[in-house]
Amino acid sequence: MAKHFTGPSSHIYFSQRLRLHYVDWGNHDAPPMLLIHGGRDHCRNWDWVAEHFADEYHIIAPDLRGHGDSEWESSGSYNQINYAYDIAQLLQQKEMDDVTIIGHSLGGAIALMYTALFPERVKKLVAIEGMGPSPALAAKQAEISMNDRVRSWVEEMRKLSGRLPRRYDTIDDAFQRMREENPHLTEEQARHLTLHGANQNEDGSFSWKFDNYVRVFSMSGLPNDEVKKMYGEITCPTLLIRGEESWASDPVADGRTQCFNCPLEYQSFAKAGHWVHHDQLEKFTERVRKFLRD
Repeated sequence: MAKHFTGPSSHIYFSQRLRLHYVDWGNHDAPPMLLIHGGRDHCRNWDWVAEHFADEYHIIAPDLRGHGDSEWESSGSYNQINYAYDIAQLLQQKEMDDVTIIGHSLGGAIALMYTALFPERVKKLVAIEGMGPSPALAAKQAEISMNDRVRSWVEEMRKLSGRLPRRYDTIDDAFQRMREENPHLTEEQARHLTLHGANQNEDGSFSWKFDNYVRVFSMSGLPNDEVKKMYGEITCPTLLIRGEESWASDPVADGRTQCFNCPLEYQSFAKAGHWVHHDQLEKFTERVRKFLRD
């Protein structure tokens, strides 16, 4: 494991007129690595992974729009196309090519989309449960008419417009909620994620940093079938990862890996849920290191 770091430096970049935040772990002469967090997470959830690889890579980790210390989308409409554009802007402005990307959940989906769009710019890709709905769930969703889907989206957006960010009386209350969300977390992990993932309000209470509107899947995104077709454009070696205690289905067993034409590896982890990189940190980094080395 790399030596202990005091932490990364914070930086700002702009994309579609939004003020977006990312952290940089230094080591600028090393090969570039990009870490993309999942929905309702933030860039500092990668700190433990970054410490393992910061001696070998120049690591940057963005806060997605609507998350962490990045600005919120004024329309309240978030979709993978705009997220992918933000990543394209960040890597363009940092002049990073031949980059290694690791993404989790929503971040994994964004990583897959970006790599499909710009395969010449990605050296290796790791996606932790980033392939979206299983074929069974996608088929169930397809049974719903487009009219009903849009009506449901309108209703969800209307409800969210009146939903205020939840307030916790103390940071310890927020910490307890974090532990409830993922019981695999150690106390140290949960406290770290809470401290970096919450803001203190003017009345002294605490709220999570993410925009509540990120909970709703935008109607302006690409259809699921078209996204899967894009995976065939990925050319770099790709590692798909899943936690065996996660709600996400096995992409090999359900056939989703058939979308890929690139060199593909798959790894599942026992005693891990959706956040594999937290739940089995040492085994995860060991497996990723082997993938990057081979």
